[in-house]
Amino acid sequence: MSSGSLAPAGNSPRCCALRVAVAGSRPAAQLPGWSDAAQVRRVRAVLRGMPPLVRPHEVDALSARLAAVARGEAFVLQGGDCAETFAGNTEAHLRGNLGLLTAMAAELGRRTGLPVVRLARMAGQFAKPRSAIVDADGLPVYRGDMINGFAADPAVRAPDPERMLRAYGASSAAIDFLHTAGGGPVFTAHEALVLDYERALLRRGPNAWRHPYSGSAHFLWIGERTRDLDGAHIAFAELVANPVGVKLGPRTTPEEAVEYVRRLDPHRVPGRLTLICRMGARHVRDVLPPIVEKVSASGHEVVWQCDPMHGNTITAATGHKTRYVEQVMNELAGYLDVHKGLGTFPGGVHLEMTGDDVTECVGGDVAEPDLGTRYETACDPRLNSHQARSLVAGITL
Repeated sequence: MSSGSLAPAGNSPRCCALRVAVAGSRPAAQLPGWSDAAQVRRVRAVLRGMPPLVRPHEVDALSARLAAVARGEAFVLQGGDCAETFAGNTEAHLRGNLGLLTAMAAELGRRTGLPVVRLARMAGQFAKPRSAIVDADGLPVYRGDMINGFAADPAVRAPDPERMLRAYGASSAAIDFLHTAGGGPVFTAHEALVLDYERALLRRGPNAWRHPYSGSAHFLWIGERTRDLDGAHIAFAELVANPVGVKLGPRTTPEEAVEYVRRLDPHRVPGRLTLICRMGARHVRDVLPPIVEKVSASGHEVVWQCDPMHGNTITAATGHKTRYVEQVMNELAGYLDVHKGLGTFPGGVHLEMTGDDVTECVGGDVAEPDLGTRYETACDPRLNSHQARSLVAGITL
């Protein structure tokens, strides 16, 4: 059995189909708000007939690498756009983001002496959870190109299930680029948010007794807004053979964290589950230690990862949503300090960043009055190349 395998008991094709049905009956947060159920069914049927975007042997290769991370033998660098866009899915943009990820991974490898696993927020990050259902103009909020359009037009903002097919096509093009770019394996990752899309891309692997594989990405995570233990997103994550992650915000309790571990890593497979901490610089040193202690005491070998971006988002005086690089670094430093103090391994970092020369986060070469110069993100602010590289320089294990 490979390092990423799940136990065979209860995993017959009939049982897996039943589990998919049960997961589909759970309450789901952040629903797209499709208006035409028949159109959604038609799109799902088309997606079920399409080839998977990733293959089981690639997923198993990532599982083996994440098992090494869980053992403290490797480090994972995850990064890319906050929200990919169809218009931005160009070779130049993909090459810039991949080049930044690769350069940072090389620097981390030199600094730590460890192999670095590259996880790209690429080829699927076309949907975003939102805190409101309408924007300041009363329009349906933009939820990512998989669901609706960015332009402030009621017709464009209407959720359109046909966009799931466009997202599949754009993801396929990005993966083709990764296959031809060279430089060693790069694995794809995105938030498993739009379950109509994710369920349609489940595929049976070469061993029928195993859980189905997600064909949409090598690695999927469940976000802070959809991690309800009784919800459909966690139930979906239980289904897949792929390694999965869960975002843990500052309100997460140690007991909740252990329950995620119990549910998503029932067979104690090292690296099967990544716990992605996004506490904010003010909270990480207080909230994270009891969570790490309780999970460690459970005996599960998880990957610990820090997302120092999402807990440090503010609105600048210019009106732009932004992040101060100083606070991002502060949270990362706190995360590293916690693990050093507890004798556990800080296995990775998860960043929203781009190789494009943007001015979305404050720090380094960008002052607050500069934000409007090249503020290009479709949703949350990203680190530019200079800012992202400076972050790597602060990582010591």
